[in-house]
Amino acid sequence: MRKYETVFISDPDLQDQARADLFDKVKNIIAQKNGVFLNFDEWGNKKLAYEINKKLRGHYTCVTYGGTGDLIKELERNFRLSDDVMKFMTLLLSDDVTAEQLEKEALEIENQSKQIEETEKKAVEEKVVEEETSKEVEEVEEVEKTEKKTE
Repeated sequence: MRKYETVFISDPDLQDQARADLFDKVKNIIAQKNGVFLNFDEWGNKKLAYEINKKLRGHYTCVTYGGTGDLIKELERNFRLSDDVMKFMTLLLSDDVTAEQLEKEALEIENQSKQIEETEKKAVEEKVVEEETSKEVEEVEEVEKTEKKTE
């Protein structure tokens, strides 16, 4: 088994549901061909270096996975047939990787993403508390100002 990374550019005008369906299709192909899914990283809409299909922007997505040559052939065949995918490129990251190594790496990636989500959630909660505190301080100061004016 080998470790691959495929970057593809989809139509930036796709609806969210159509884009989600495309992503599910990619994940299903990997599963059907006994591949090991590692990571799905959306880079978002970016300006293209040159015009493709009369579009100046594209939605970039990077998929990291383990599999065989048959998986690559099937994945790229589907990309060619899809009107939603404008360009794609597959890179070989490493040769001769076992499925156990890839599954272990997938778990590590999942744990890292959970830690990042928790950290972001805590940061948002702290910001909300900070905003509430500053609002309360402003209200108290305003009340004090009005009391001084009435005196």
